[in-house]
Amino acid sequence: MGNFRDRDRCIKPDISRQCRRLYRGAPRTIPLLLGGILLLSTANPAAAQSFRQGVAAFDRQSYVPASRVIPLAERGDPAAQSYLGFMFETGRGVPQNYTEAALWYRRAAEQGDGRAQYSLGLLYDRGQGVPRDIVEAGKWLNLATASASPRARDARARIRDAVTTKMTRGEIARSRYRALEWAPSREQ
Repeated sequence: MGNFRDRDRCIKPDISRQCRRLYRGAPRTIPLLLGGILLLSTANPAAAQSFRQGVAAFDRQSYVPASRVIPLAERGDPAAQSYLGFMFETGRGVPQNYTEAALWYRRAAEQGDGRAQYSLGLLYDRGQGVPRDIVEAGKWLNLATASASPRARDARARIRDAVTTKMTRGEIARSRYRALEWAPSREQ
Protein backbone atom coordinates (compact mmCIF):
# COMPACT_ATOMS: atom_id res chain seq x y z
CA MET A 1 0.00 0.00 0.00
CA GLY A 2 2.87 2.39 0.60
CA ASN A 3 3.22 5.15 3.11
CA PHE A 4 0.06 6.51 4.67
CA ARG A 5 1.62 9.97 4.51
CA ASP A 6 4.00 10.93 1.74
CA ARG A 7 7.36 12.37 2.80
CA ASP A 8 6.81 15.53 0.77
CA ARG A 9 3.78 16.43 2.85
CA CYS A 10 5.73 17.35 5.96
CA ILE A 11 4.58 20.38 7.85
CA LYS A 12 7.79 22.40 7.52
CA PRO A 13 10.93 21.89 5.47
CA ASP A 14 13.11 22.26 8.58
CA ILE A 15 11.63 19.12 10.15
CA SER A 16 12.29 16.87 7.16
CA ARG A 17 14.63 14.66 9.21
CA GLN A 18 11.83 14.07 11.72
CA CYS A 19 9.43 13.26 8.89
CA ARG A 20 11.82 10.73 7.38
CA ARG A 21 12.11 9.04 10.77
CA LEU A 22 8.33 9.16 11.19
CA TYR A 23 7.55 7.58 7.84
CA ARG A 24 10.37 5.03 7.74
CA GLY A 25 8.27 2.44 9.58
CA ALA A 26 4.94 3.29 7.94
CA PRO A 27 4.88 0.47 5.33
CA ARG A 28 5.16 -2.11 8.10
CA THR A 29 2.75 -0.46 10.53
CA ILE A 30 -0.16 0.48 8.28
CA PRO A 31 -1.33 -3.12 7.68
CA LEU A 32 -1.12 -3.74 11.43
CA LEU A 33 -3.08 -0.58 12.18
CA LEU A 34 -5.74 -1.47 9.63
CA GLY A 35 -6.05 -4.95 11.09
CA GLY A 36 -6.42 -3.61 14.61
CA ILE A 37 -8.98 -1.03 13.59
CA LEU A 38 -10.84 -3.67 11.65
CA LEU A 39 -11.07 -5.94 14.68
CA LEU A 40 -12.11 -3.14 17.02
CA SER A 41 -14.57 -1.28 14.82
CA THR A 42 -16.38 -3.96 12.84
CA ALA A 43 -18.62 -6.24 14.85
CA ASN A 44 -20.48 -7.62 11.82
CA PRO A 45 -18.47 -10.56 10.33
CA ALA A 46 -19.86 -9.95 6.82
CA ALA A 47 -18.87 -6.29 6.97
CA ALA A 48 -15.43 -7.23 8.32
CA GLN A 49 -14.91 -9.62 5.42
CA SER A 50 -16.01 -6.99 2.91
CA PHE A 51 -13.69 -4.41 4.45
CA ARG A 52 -10.76 -6.87 4.42
CA GLN A 53 -11.46 -7.69 0.79
CA GLY A 54 -11.59 -3.99 -0.07
CA VAL A 55 -8.28 -3.29 1.67
CA ALA A 56 -6.65 -6.30 0.00
CA ALA A 57 -7.88 -5.11 -3.41
CA PHE A 58 -6.55 -1.62 -2.70
CA ASP A 59 -3.16 -3.08 -1.79
CA ARG A 60 -3.12 -4.89 -5.13
CA GLN A 61 -4.06 -1.59 -6.82
CA SER A 62 -7.27 -3.21 -7.98
CA TYR A 63 -9.46 -0.21 -7.30
CA VAL A 64 -12.84 -1.45 -8.52
CA PRO A 65 -13.03 -4.16 -5.81
CA ALA A 66 -11.51 -1.66 -3.36
CA SER A 67 -14.72 0.31 -3.74
CA ARG A 68 -16.28 -2.26 -1.38
CA VAL A 69 -15.37 0.09 1.46
CA ILE A 70 -17.74 2.76 0.10
CA PRO A 71 -20.99 1.12 1.30
CA LEU A 72 -19.42 0.46 4.69
CA ALA A 73 -18.30 4.09 4.92
CA GLU A 74 -21.75 5.31 3.96
CA ARG A 75 -23.26 3.13 6.72
CA GLY A 76 -21.02 4.85 9.29
CA ASP A 77 -18.06 2.49 9.76
CA PRO A 78 -15.24 4.80 10.97
CA ALA A 79 -12.40 2.58 9.70
CA ALA A 80 -13.97 2.48 6.23
CA GLN A 81 -14.59 6.24 6.33
CA SER A 82 -10.98 6.92 7.25
CA TYR A 83 -9.77 4.59 4.51
CA LEU A 84 -12.04 6.26 1.96
CA GLY A 85 -10.68 9.64 3.06
CA PHE A 86 -7.18 8.33 2.42
CA MET A 87 -8.22 7.14 -1.04
CA PHE A 88 -9.59 10.60 -1.91
CA GLU A 89 -6.58 12.38 -0.41
CA THR A 90 -4.08 10.34 -2.41
CA GLY A 91 -6.20 9.87 -5.54
CA ARG A 92 -5.91 6.09 -5.46
CA GLY A 93 -8.91 4.41 -7.00
CA VAL A 94 -10.89 7.66 -7.04
CA PRO A 95 -10.14 11.13 -8.40
CA GLN A 96 -8.00 13.08 -5.93
CA ASN A 97 -10.30 15.42 -4.06
CA TYR A 98 -9.21 17.03 -0.80
CA THR A 99 -12.73 18.26 -0.05
CA GLU A 100 -14.10 14.71 -0.22
CA ALA A 101 -11.13 13.46 1.80
CA ALA A 102 -11.85 16.03 4.51
CA LEU A 103 -15.54 15.06 4.54
CA TRP A 104 -14.77 11.37 5.08
CA TYR A 105 -11.99 12.06 7.57
CA ARG A 106 -14.33 14.33 9.55
CA ARG A 107 -17.07 11.68 9.69
CA ALA A 108 -14.56 9.14 11.05
CA ALA A 109 -12.81 11.67 13.32
CA GLU A 110 -16.10 12.67 14.95
CA GLN A 111 -16.53 9.01 15.91
CA GLY A 112 -13.09 8.93 17.53
CA ASP A 113 -10.93 7.40 14.78
CA GLY A 114 -7.40 8.58 15.67
CA ARG A 115 -5.96 8.13 12.18
CA ALA A 116 -8.77 10.25 10.72
CA GLN A 117 -8.24 12.89 13.42
CA TYR A 118 -4.56 13.05 12.52
CA SER A 119 -5.22 13.32 8.79
CA LEU A 120 -7.96 15.91 9.26
CA GLY A 121 -5.61 17.97 11.45
CA LEU A 122 -2.99 17.94 8.70
CA LEU A 123 -5.59 19.00 6.10
CA TYR A 124 -6.57 21.95 8.32
CA ASP A 125 -2.91 22.87 8.77
CA ARG A 126 -2.33 22.90 5.00
CA GLY A 127 -5.74 24.28 4.06
CA GLN A 128 -6.44 21.36 1.72
CA GLY A 129 -10.14 20.64 1.25
CA VAL A 130 -10.97 22.86 4.23
CA PRO A 131 -10.18 26.48 5.04
CA ARG A 132 -6.75 26.79 6.67
CA ASP A 133 -7.43 26.89 10.42
CA ILE A 134 -4.45 26.38 12.69
CA VAL A 135 -6.63 26.21 15.83
CA GLU A 136 -8.80 23.43 14.35
CA ALA A 137 -5.62 21.68 13.17
CA GLY A 138 -4.26 21.82 16.71
CA LYS A 139 -7.50 20.42 18.12
CA TRP A 140 -7.51 17.39 15.83
CA LEU A 141 -3.78 16.76 16.22
CA ASN A 142 -4.11 16.94 20.04
CA LEU A 143 -6.95 14.40 19.94
CA ALA A 144 -5.02 12.14 17.54
CA THR A 145 -1.93 12.24 19.76
CA ALA A 146 -3.93 11.47 22.89
CA SER A 147 -5.61 8.44 21.32
CA ALA A 148 -2.47 7.05 19.65
CA SER A 149 -0.77 3.85 20.69
CA PRO A 150 2.43 4.38 22.69
CA ARG A 151 4.49 3.54 19.61
CA ALA A 152 2.73 6.13 17.40
CA ARG A 153 2.25 8.75 20.11
CA ASP A 154 5.79 10.13 19.93
CA ALA A 155 5.66 10.59 16.15
CA ARG A 156 2.26 12.27 16.30
CA ALA A 157 3.39 14.49 19.14
CA ARG A 158 6.36 15.71 17.05
CA ILE A 159 4.07 16.68 14.18
CA ARG A 160 1.56 18.29 16.58
CA ASP A 161 4.38 20.24 18.21
CA ALA A 162 5.65 21.38 14.80
CA VAL A 163 2.20 22.76 14.03
CA THR A 164 2.03 24.34 17.48
CA THR A 165 5.16 26.39 16.71
CA LYS A 166 3.07 28.32 14.17
CA MET A 167 0.50 29.28 16.81
CA THR A 168 0.19 32.12 19.27
CA ARG A 169 -0.41 31.37 22.95
CA GLY A 170 -4.07 32.25 22.51
CA GLU A 171 -4.44 29.89 19.55
CA ILE A 172 -2.76 27.10 21.52
CA ALA A 173 -5.16 27.67 24.41
CA ARG A 174 -8.20 27.67 22.07
CA SER A 175 -7.11 24.47 20.33
CA ARG A 176 -6.55 22.71 23.67
CA TYR A 177 -9.92 23.93 24.94
CA ARG A 178 -11.67 22.63 21.81
CA ALA A 179 -9.95 19.27 22.24
CA LEU A 180 -11.02 19.07 25.90
CA GLU A 181 -14.62 19.96 25.02
CA TRP A 182 -14.83 17.41 22.19
CA ALA A 183 -16.61 14.10 22.69
CA PRO A 184 -16.99 11.28 20.14
CA SER A 185 -20.40 10.65 18.63
CA ARG A 186 -21.66 7.66 16.65
CA GLU A 187 -23.44 8.19 13.36
CA GLN A 188 -27.12 7.30 13.37
